[in-house]
Amino acid sequence: MPYNIVLVEPEIHTNTGNIGRLSLASGSNLHLVKPFGFEITDARLKRAGLDYWQHLDVHIYESIEEFYTKNADKKMVYLTSKSQKSYTEIPFEDELFLVFGKESVGLSNEITEANSEVLYTIPMFSEHIRSLNLANAVSIVVYEGIRQLNS
Repeated sequence: MPYNIVLVEPEIHTNTGNIGRLSLASGSNLHLVKPFGFEITDARLKRAGLDYWQHLDVHIYESIEEFYTKNADKKMVYLTSKSQKSYTEIPFEDELFLVFGKESVGLSNEITEANSEVLYTIPMFSEHIRSLNLANAVSIVVYEGIRQLNS
């Protein structure tokens, strides 16, 4: 089954550590696209990922261009607040790449404009927040995919 969780330019070590733990728990692969807002060797990242980090299937890319070059033939969907389509409408399938942007601004306009047909969002019902915590958003989407494929 595994999904491919992609974090484009993650900024917060604890989010990435928690998403690493989620990746292992869900059988997913983790893809990290530089630049990062922390060092992979950061003790706080490893503490968030606990002793599981060495068991993860982690792929690290120097840039978004390298990521696209190495994964050009893969099916991808993008999670953003810039969409009207719900994450529950994602056509989940084995090996799907779930692409998430950085915590401060999400995915770039360049990425969302180039992939407008495969943008999805997690609905929010308050005008007082602009986004969910990245680790929470990844969890919601990954486990919805597992639920749909196991139904």
